Amino acid sequence: MPRYKLVIEYDGSGFVGWQWQENGLSVQQVVEEAIRAFAGQHARVNCAGRTDAGVHATHQVAHVDLDRNWRTDTVRDATNAHLKLARARVAVLWAEVVGPEFDARRSAVKRHYLYRILNRRPQPALEAGHVWHVPRPLDAEAMHEAAQFLVGRHDFTTFRAAECQAASPVKTLDRLDVARTGEEIRIFASARSFLHHQVRSMTGSLELVGAGKWRPEDMRRALLARDRKACGAMAPAAGLYLVGVDY
Repeated sequence: MPRYKLVIEYDGSGFVGWQWQENGLSVQQVVEEAIRAFAGQHARVNCAGRTDAGVHATHQVAHVDLDRNWRTDTVRDATNAHLKLARARVAVLWAEVVGPEFDARRSAVKRHYLYRILNRRPQPALEAGHVWHVPRPLDAEAMHEAAQFLVGRHDFTTFRAAECQAASPVKTLDRLDVARTGEEIRIFASARSFLHHQVRSMTGSLELVGAGKWRPEDMRRALLARDRKACGAMAPAAGLYLVGVDY
């Protein structure tokens, strides 16, 4: 039974997230249904990072085991053909054959996320649902200074969702950079793994720094509090993208 590694992009708007759920359509569901339509089997598609409702991906990685040896371009193109018929805003960018030891989630050594803030007075006309619109002025340099207090190995309880199922709140954050490009502020986060809602929670607190509500050093105080109440309001899902997975 050959195993295929898939790289997938999707618009998370309108999905309940990656994982199958009873209350709505998921990315996993439409991909598995597209594969079943061409391959004639119900195969489980396992991903590197289960994104929440409204979160997007430019480089989600998944694996799937199929009953027969399909050409990789057939796996890609046939899956995409059925995704297009279903009008799902999902695409398989490429497929490759991997060994049975490869696991999209467990084999990953680092995950990369991007958070996009549109920082201007007018609301977005073209990017609605794909950015967090913040009309008040933000100081990206102060946000970057504050972000550096979070880099390293820490107890991230402050930035952890109440429903998070991780065994420990201790994580190593390898990168948290903030930079402005014109009207857009981009936040780049990299780590082996993240707690549930960690990136969005950190972003919400960074926005307070950018707006002058917090000083950069207040980020360190929030981290050391190890208390969810010390966190700023969580940033919306629309601005978050899974942009890479390293193996």
